[in-house]
Amino acid sequence: MISIEHLQKGFKGREVLRAVTFSVKKGEVFGFLGPNGAGKTTTMRCLLGLLRPDGGTATVFGEDLARSDGLRRKVGVLLENDGLSDRLTARDNLDYHARLYGVQERERRIEEILEFIGLSDRQNSLVGTYSTGMRRKLGIGRSILHTPEVLFLDEPTSGLDPEAQRMVRDLILELSREEEMTVFINSHNLDEVQRVCSSVGILHDGRLRAFDRIERLREDGGGRVRIVLTDPPSAEEALRTLTAMPGIGPADRDGEEVTVHLEGTGVPAIVRTLVEKGCAIEEVVQERRSLEEIYLSVVRQAEGSA
Repeated sequence: MISIEHLQKGFKGREVLRAVTFSVKKGEVFGFLGPNGAGKTTTMRCLLGLLRPDGGTATVFGEDLARSDGLRRKVGVLLENDGLSDRLTARDNLDYHARLYGVQERERRIEEILEFIGLSDRQNSLVGTYSTGMRRKLGIGRSILHTPEVLFLDEPTSGLDPEAQRMVRDLILELSREEEMTVFINSHNLDEVQRVCSSVGILHDGRLRAFDRIERLREDGGGRVRIVLTDPPSAEEALRTLTAMPGIGPADRDGEEVTVHLEGTGVPAIVRTLVEKGCAIEEVVQERRSLEEIYLSVVRQAEGSA
């Protein structure tokens, strides 16, 4: 559905995107992560046809959106600046957008959207009186009014309180599950991305540093392992052994329990080494990494190799 191959883009002699390659499948909710200046918004603008790449390709439906008015009608967009008019009601904002896109059965579709986003009771209120969360919901409603197949959201929960974040998150999940819409999200909010996205890409310094399904990233080559030993001498030896092992992060001991952070070494290698050292193991529990831990690990590695 979305395909980027060897995408390159620079501004005033500075490389912003460096041979970025990845793809997003139909019906997937994809989270694009990275620090400010990493190139996330530039990537989205290349996909939307708002910027011309210096090299490589950025396509939606296999086409360059800059060259196809017809395909642009299959795409919904909500940028951080929602573009809503404060001096119009919610209904009037939706009606204006519906006329621009030539939406059929306009009144019926507007009613559907207002009900879907939970704003039917405030449809005749001026948008200038809306809370930030209500504006964001209306912005999402406007972006899907013309029934797009792909939805691009730039920082959809930025500046929202927890309740408003939950409302937006629920809308995104419903679009994916019930409408089979493909959703591409630029975000800094790691917790929100982990809750709604099935896969992520992590961009740093213009390079794609990680790309996979979230569950696979959480299970692959990292996380925290808690090892329960049968006696204090075994725990002491386990801590000493693990601290000296490569691919092991910080290790801590609390009585007969040792906790280590993995940085490449797998659990089987740890268990094998401890058994060889004569440590009596009672239990081994691996805790999967959070998206935040994955993100920080990827960024640290990228900065270390720079």
